[in-house]
Amino acid sequence: MYNFDFYTPTRVAFGKGTESRLIGLLNEFGGRKLLVHYGGGSVIRSGLLGRVQAMLDEAGFDYVMLGGAVPNPRLSLVYEGIDLCKKENVDFILAVGGGSAIDSAKAIGYGVANEGDVWDFYDRKRQATACLPIGVILTLSATGTEMSNSSVITKEEGWIKRGYGNDICRPKFAIMDPTFTMTLPDYQTACGCTDIMMHTMERYFTNGGNMEITDSLAEGLLRTVKENAKILIKDPQNYDARAEVMWSGSLAHNNLTGCGSDGGDWMPHQLEHELGGLYDVAHGAGLAAVWGSWARYVYKDCLPRFRKFAVNVMGVAEEGTDEEIAIKGIEAMESFYHEINMPVNLRELGINPSDDDLALLAHKCYVAQGGPRGSAKPLDESDMLEIYRMANK
Repeated sequence: MYNFDFYTPTRVAFGKGTESRLIGLLNEFGGRKLLVHYGGGSVIRSGLLGRVQAMLDEAGFDYVMLGGAVPNPRLSLVYEGIDLCKKENVDFILAVGGGSAIDSAKAIGYGVANEGDVWDFYDRKRQATACLPIGVILTLSATGTEMSNSSVITKEEGWIKRGYGNDICRPKFAIMDPTFTMTLPDYQTACGCTDIMMHTMERYFTNGGNMEITDSLAEGLLRTVKENAKILIKDPQNYDARAEVMWSGSLAHNNLTGCGSDGGDWMPHQLEHELGGLYDVAHGAGLAAVWGSWARYVYKDCLPRFRKFAVNVMGVAEEGTDEEIAIKGIEAMESFYHEINMPVNLRELGINPSDDDLALLAHKCYVAQGGPRGSAKPLDESDMLEIYRMANK
């Protein structure tokens, strides 16, 4: 195992009716002039945004509103939010929604608290030294950004999707009521479950350090999400299943399932980021579409982990060679994706890139990583291209 730091400063208020905790949490963490940042759609239709405004009005908070956060959140909206916050002297950002609104809020927080272009942080040119404090009311179980140090933004010029991680952006609090996720379309729920599982799988498939207790936590989380995702396909209003998935989403990306490792592989995420940037596909669906091809390309270099995953997570019988068991685990994972209506290749994802397009994706991915990357198997540009080609068959 490797040494590690485990840092989770976010106060979580979890369960039915926890939106009533909002004013107390804002008072505790010092927000007085707020930016309320949201996407649209469900937070408006459900009445949640209206209830938030009513609570803020009754408590005498001064605030400004900024909607428009979309999946694969855009840099142009981040710039708009930075300008608005500076103009209005905002000192706290309240994100109401899913990962897109929260990631966008983090980027706005960086942009207000630091000089220069906020994109520099995502482009790995420099590090942020401060961030406006952020609170969250979560409406989608997926990204885990409500407790994580990371955010992902898409720059429209060149359609470049980049992630940035820094502990200073971790939310001060997260209000998490599983009932808020009950109005989501089934596809979004499935995409969220896929993303949650992938955050743990990225940390699981490594050749750099492991702890048995961390593995047990990771495997339990993966089994829990897998089983509850299948429940939600049949019974979307199941509160207990919603709660299991929502809490799993936070635990999957606050690094609990990565303690003692080298930090994880993360290449499926990097491969998907280029798909999301260029084709604007749903993040979870994009992950499912490339995972099987990535797994088949790297499993021989990380065979003990793939065998363990097959047996302990996917329930594969310990019959045959380690390689045969590993392949059965990959096949079982793809069968699960189909069971929850997720794609397992680019055609099922709804895109049909040419070979030139695939080469562009691989080149952008390689440049974004600054060279070879991966723990299960380090990948260079030619490896990335071959995985994209495998996913495109």
